[in-house]
Amino acid sequence: MTSAPDLAIEAHGLVKHFKETRAVDGIDLAVPTGTVYGVLGPNGAGKTTAVRMLTTLLRPDAGTAHVLGHDVLAQPDAVRSLVGLTGQYASVDEDLTGAENLIVIARLYGFSKPAARRRGMDLMEAFGIAEAANRPVKTYSGGMRRRIDLAASLVMSPRVLFLDEPTTGLDPRSRNQVWDIVRVLVADGATVLLTTQYLEEADQLADRIAVIDHGKVIAEGTATELKRSVGEGSVNLRLADSSDRARAAEIVERVLRAEVVLAPDPYAFSARVPDDGADLAAQLLPALADAGIGVPEFTLGQPSLDEVFLALTGQPVDEEDQDRSGTTSHTEEVA
Repeated sequence: MTSAPDLAIEAHGLVKHFKETRAVDGIDLAVPTGTVYGVLGPNGAGKTTAVRMLTTLLRPDAGTAHVLGHDVLAQPDAVRSLVGLTGQYASVDEDLTGAENLIVIARLYGFSKPAARRRGMDLMEAFGIAEAANRPVKTYSGGMRRRIDLAASLVMSPRVLFLDEPTTGLDPRSRNQVWDIVRVLVADGATVLLTTQYLEEADQLADRIAVIDHGKVIAEGTATELKRSVGEGSVNLRLADSSDRARAAEIVERVLRAEVVLAPDPYAFSARVPDDGADLAAQLLPALADAGIGVPEFTLGQPSLDEVFLALTGQPVDEEDQDRSGTTSHTEEVA
C-alpha cells in the first residue's frame, strides 16, 4: 500500500444508496500522485457515482474519502479548488464560441478579463483548436467538443483530473488525440482518475486499474498483474472456414482443458492457456491440421483485458455506462 503522503486520492468504504439500490458498496481506492488510475466496470457498476462522491457532487452515505489530503465532506471547497472533472457529455455552452466558453469559466474562477482571454487562447492552442476559437461550439466535430470540454476543466490547472468516459463516441483519431493530452497532463505532474468502457484505453493509459462490479472493487493492479490473474496466456485463432469453428473449439477445449470464448467474428475464437499449459498449446496446430481444419492466424500471448474483464465479472464491457440509480450520468463541472 502506498503511504498516505504519496496518494492523490484515498477512499475507504465509500457507500451510496439510491432508494433501494446500493450503487456503491464499500469501495476502497488508493491512487498514487502523478499517475493515471483506470476504473473499469460493467453497466451500472457504480463508477460515475464514485467519481461524483470524490468530486463533492454527491454526499457519501458511509465511508471516507480524501483528495490530496482534504476530506471531501469536511473540506469540499478545498477539494473543488484542486480538481477538475470532465464527464461523458459536453458541459460547455454550444451557442457560445470556444473562446467565449473558456473566458466565461476563467472569469467565474476570478480571472481578470485580459487574463481570462489569455488563458482561453493558451488552452485552445495547446489543444489544437485555436483556429476554431471564434466558432460556436455547436459547429465543432465530436473530437473538438471533447477537447474544448477538457480545456474547460483545465482552466485552473487542477492537480487532480477526473475523466468520466472522456472518449465515448469518438472516432479512433480523436480518441488518440485525447490520449495524447492525458499523457502530457500526467507528464506535467497531474493525477488522472479515468473511468472508461474501452479496455484498450485502460491498457494504453493506466498505471493501475481497479475493476468495479456491483458497487465493489473486485480486482486491482497493473494491466499485466490483472492479465496474469486469469492465466499465464491465451491462444487466439482465426480459421479459414467459419463452418469449422465448432469442431475446432472442441479440439482446443480437449487439448488445453480450458473453456473456449467465441468471438463476434464467426471465424475466430480464443481460449486461456493454463499456467502449466505451454506444452499443450504447442499441440494445438498439429491436432487441428489432423482434423483438416485450416488456421491461417494463430497467436499465443497474455490474455487481453477483455478476457480479464469477462473472467472477473462474467460479462463483457457495455458500450454505454448507466449507474445503478437508473439515470444516465451527465457531465458536471466542479466550480
